[in-house]
Amino acid sequence: MAKKNWCVPKLTPEFRECMEDVLDQYEKPHDPAEPVVCMDEQPYQMLDDVRPSQAAAPGKIARQDYEYRRCGTCSIFVAVEPAAGRRFVQARRHRTRSDFACFVRDLLRCYSRARCVHLVLDNLNTHNPRSLIEHFGVQGAEPLLKRIAWHHTPKHASWLNMAEIEISVLTKQCLRRRLARLEAVQREAAAWSRDRNRRKATICWTFNHTDARRVFPELYHRHKLCA
Repeated sequence: MAKKNWCVPKLTPEFRECMEDVLDQYEKPHDPAEPVVCMDEQPYQMLDDVRPSQAAAPGKIARQDYEYRRCGTCSIFVAVEPAAGRRFVQARRHRTRSDFACFVRDLLRCYSRARCVHLVLDNLNTHNPRSLIEHFGVQGAEPLLKRIAWHHTPKHASWLNMAEIEISVLTKQCLRRRLARLEAVQREAAAWSRDRNRRKATICWTFNHTDARRVFPELYHRHKLCA
């Protein structure tokens, strides 16, 4: 992919530091005791049919009227452990600090035997320890925070987060149909994630440290960054 097609902010030493930290996580050998888990979220517009749809039948294609009714929005939270082909998905009504905190708590329960979960996230204002502290309190958040190592992508470079790839697959395979209620979104997303987990579907990530030096040579010439 050409560099000019990427959404890249101003290149700084901080950009390089965050990028290399994330790439370090991706290149580590798989360790169930310290899994690398990528996490992200996206809004979802719930829709309902105005007129009943017609399911496919022998000799007949499915039919759906173009007109629809908006039924509000929800947020899809996705965490994926690429090396293990494992993911965890939740549909929640909102995208607040409390929603993020509860998702992280539930995610850690899925990794009850791991001593530390390396969490790769973007720089959304809720993606930090403060969310857990505000929701659970200092004492309640402490045992959770002790089990998390935070790894943030560079600002405006969330394409380094493999969770974006997993969300794209979820959208194409599961969320393009009309779903009118949060319960329906939760049910469909859960079924999708169970199937992916059963097949241990992985992500083929090809961007590494060598590629970073080739694509961003200016990051490795200190005098250019300091000019």
